[in-house]
Amino acid sequence: MNRLSFLLARTLRQEAPLRALSAGRASLMAELDDKRVALVGNARSLADATFGAGIDAADIVIRINRAPMPSAASHGTRTDWLALATSIGAADLARVKPARILWMSHKRKRLSWRVASSPGFYLHPLEEFGRLKQALGAPPTTGLMMIDLLAASGLAQLTLHGFDFFASLSLTGSRTADQVPHDFAAEAAFVADLMARDGRISRQGSHG
Repeated sequence: MNRLSFLLARTLRQEAPLRALSAGRASLMAELDDKRVALVGNARSLADATFGAGIDAADIVIRINRAPMPSAASHGTRTDWLALATSIGAADLARVKPARILWMSHKRKRLSWRVASSPGFYLHPLEEFGRLKQALGAPPTTGLMMIDLLAASGLAQLTLHGFDFFASLSLTGSRTADQVPHDFAAEAAFVADLMARDGRISRQGSHG
């Protein structure tokens, strides 16, 4: 597929051609087998922590959207995967340097050719978004979708950093919880239940 046919498929909401650009779920999951994964959220509170070395020590480091990294001490420096649900410019991509980009949003119109044609690109299925939206009673955040995806894999350990469910707002904006379409209480309960059932998953520290 070239850029023109991609833009046409995106405009006409043709899901099959877009999915053809994606790595398969099986290969994605195989890459996670027995790995220690750090998933780095964008809570402002993480900037006050010193988890950077632990983040960089993980086998796979995953960041979200524009992936702010105000300091190596708090956030680390590595990014292996970038989970996106928003547009991202060339400068941010050059800064983050992900080896793989996952498009998690159901809004395909925001997906750029730069992202869709990147090595290892993964397109999260629409039905997965719909399943979580029904379970939460609200659209899931990128982070929650990523947690759900990772929990279904054979990873050895998943540590969540920068997830306080909007208690400290986000490093990437000034909106408050009532200005975004997510239910953070429902997401906090979802993750708490998941951690209670799956000993591989933990949320790091009081700043996590």
